[in-house]
Amino acid sequence: MEKRLNIRENRIGMKMTEQAAENKTRTQKPAWLRAKLPTGEKFKQVRDVVNENRLHTICQSGSCPNMGDCWTAGTASFMILGNTCTRACKFCAVSTGRPDPIDWDEAERVADAIFKMGVKHAVVTSVDRDELKDCGSIFWAYTIKTIKQKNQKLTLETLIPDFKGIEENIQRIVDEAPDVVSHNQETVRRLCRNVRPQSSYDRSLGVIRYLKDHGMRTKSGIMLGLGEETDEVLETMRDLKENGCDVITIGQYLQPTKKHLAVERFVTPEEFRFFRDEGYKMGLDYVESGPMVRSSYHSEKQVIPGFGISKWREEQERKGML
Repeated sequence: MEKRLNIRENRIGMKMTEQAAENKTRTQKPAWLRAKLPTGEKFKQVRDVVNENRLHTICQSGSCPNMGDCWTAGTASFMILGNTCTRACKFCAVSTGRPDPIDWDEAERVADAIFKMGVKHAVVTSVDRDELKDCGSIFWAYTIKTIKQKNQKLTLETLIPDFKGIEENIQRIVDEAPDVVSHNQETVRRLCRNVRPQSSYDRSLGVIRYLKDHGMRTKSGIMLGLGEETDEVLETMRDLKENGCDVITIGQYLQPTKKHLAVERFVTPEEFRFFRDEGYKMGLDYVESGPMVRSSYHSEKQVIPGFGISKWREEQERKGML
């Protein structure tokens, strides 16, 4: 009996070891995804301003791998309406639960922080606040107005939730006229229900369409590595283009915790370059595509109409591709 138990334990041990090795191979980050640790005086200055003003940043809450680069450059993406989201997207590191009441002083603190940093471009995003009748859109509009009043030479991108697709809520953002309005598609149609169970693929496209129809420079982002196929990515890019999207960001999905969706594969830099080229061939105005790309990465360049596609055409001409 003891011998049989030992044999069984050995087999289980071998199986667990093999499984662990398989998991490690599947999820171990390749060399091109190694981010530098944040250091430097500018990084410390931005961190101190954020902490002093009791602010939330998506850089921290979203575990962004570019935090060191962006903060060292003196930029940060601010997250308003608290740090707790009413939705439970399976890719997102932001906490889910019942949010605190709106802190109306937060808008002034964000505006002050941007002023103290002395940046020329800023990004503001937020959690979803589905428990509010206006989904937080009134506070969103108030925040944009407050930031612009205090930072008159600033260019501003707003990365907004879908506001349940209610046009009145979206219009409040349009009325304040930020330089870029972004809403992320996140993934391909087939995976949307699993990745974003409380959101809708077509609703997100509708947000982009409404923004474009009302004169906004529009932007969206998608993640790769969740099990999507190449043709599905291209289909999503075309869907965004056909609904009036000007700027697309494409980056690698990274699992925030073991409770979140696993990384199905790490997409190579060559594949990201392929999607960038295809996006420009579709006529998109700016495509930021790479393993480390996140929504606000290089967003200061994406404000300028024609900048991305003109740089790409120059690159293609140097290579003799055009």
